[in-house]
Amino acid sequence: MTRFLARRLAVSVLLAVGVTLITFVLTNLVPGDPAAANLGQQALGDPAIVQQFREDHGLDRSLPEQYATYMGNLVQGDLGESQQSHRAVADDLREFVPATFELAGAALLLSLVVGVAFGVIAALRRDRFADQLLRITSLGGVSVPTFWLALLAFYLFFYKFKIAPGSGRLAPAMTPPPHVTGLYTVDAALAGQWDVFASAVGHLWLPALVLAFYTIGLLTRFTRSAVLEVLGQDYVRAARAKGLPGRAVLFRYTLRSALVPVITVAGLSFGSLLSGTVLVEAIYAWPGVGEYAYKSATNLDLPAVMGVGLVVGAIYVVVNLVVDVLYGVIDPRVRHA
Repeated sequence: MTRFLARRLAVSVLLAVGVTLITFVLTNLVPGDPAAANLGQQALGDPAIVQQFREDHGLDRSLPEQYATYMGNLVQGDLGESQQSHRAVADDLREFVPATFELAGAALLLSLVVGVAFGVIAALRRDRFADQLLRITSLGGVSVPTFWLALLAFYLFFYKFKIAPGSGRLAPAMTPPPHVTGLYTVDAALAGQWDVFASAVGHLWLPALVLAFYTIGLLTRFTRSAVLEVLGQDYVRAARAKGLPGRAVLFRYTLRSALVPVITVAGLSFGSLLSGTVLVEAIYAWPGVGEYAYKSATNLDLPAVMGVGLVVGAIYVVVNLVVDVLYGVIDPRVRHA
């Protein structure tokens, strides 16, 4: 297992370096002039001010020099300074990333619980009414546009039936809990502020459900297919022939083998959830990294754009590493491959 983990960590480090290179190159290939996007018309007409702006942000150097400087600063935890907020990009991300992570994490947890349960039920009730109903539901989940569902859910649950709170992460009169992780639900629970915790959960459940709807449909379909495939294997039939209880056959034999492709889909879905929060955050006024990335991109704030891209890429690398490790835990053959 140690050798397996060492190999996966080495690959993850190479992937992380590749992410920095790709993020840097793609960001600098974006058409437009950062000076024109950030300076006013009067300042833009003064060549001295434009030259000073380029020198301050390293835009007067060649791309290899800029990348080398960027990597040197990155090793020290410096992601540069935002040209819009005039703050360190790392400080901006520390403020916005926890909100997005809380939303995406809640959506992923909801997707795993509901999607896997629906998939198992559909497989065990193959071609029956429950199976047909869940297949139709999963088809709707992967077909309905997230932005349309977000608008519809906001109108129905907030405006029409008034069973969901308004936008934001907390009620307007609420004070955020003491900062520990940046996740309001976790921080409120750690501080024992259960009224704040209830408000945070109340504001979280609807956007998380909307964001999870697509992934629930996807996991339902993949889990159903994986469970049906395993149920037809000889060792499962042998376990049933021995007279083992159905629950033991399901959890000890069927689900363990069926979880390998499901873990792959879940890992990739988490990255999709992070990137899919942009529209949901805009509709529910959720102060996350999606809104920050949108404003940075429209203003050609290159350090901020690279910082967002680097964080999202690093999360993908970490998720892939976790998925690989879970492969080795579930299936020992992977560790010796």
